Amino acid sequence: MKLFKHRRNRQAGFTLIELMVVIVILGVLAGMIIPRIMGRPDEARQAKAKIQMTALESALKLYKLDNGGYPTTEQGLQALVEAPTIGNLPKSWREGGYLEKNRVPKDPWGNEFVYLSPGSHGDFDLISMGKDGEFGGEGVDQDINNWELE
Repeated sequence: MKLFKHRRNRQAGFTLIELMVVIVILGVLAGMIIPRIMGRPDEARQAKAKIQMTALESALKLYKLDNGGYPTTEQGLQALVEAPTIGNLPKSWREGGYLEKNRVPKDPWGNEFVYLSPGSHGDFDLISMGKDGEFGGEGVDQDINNWELE
């Protein structure tokens, strides 16, 4: 009876070797995955800027549907959260605005989006100036433009 009881206790947990194997496997996986994730924050910010730009484009189109045109450059993107008081006043500005959080988002680097209406490439141009916050640049400093989005 004691022999049977002794075997059951021995099989109840993990051995030190099993735990060490699991820790080594987890360490190898972390060593492969973490550098890939840590090396891409700028790519993630660029993707977020494109998503924000698409959302702003949608809000601008709704504004146009309600009011017959886009806000002017002078009115800016602020016209999406509060009714403009300068320039061509909107005919049917939507109560509550056109953006969910009732504020114009900044790009992922904390800069304002550049809005031009009429634009050089369409009815309006939306630009995120990238990481450096200046026009032009390459890589992570490259501008993201709404007319180049797919």
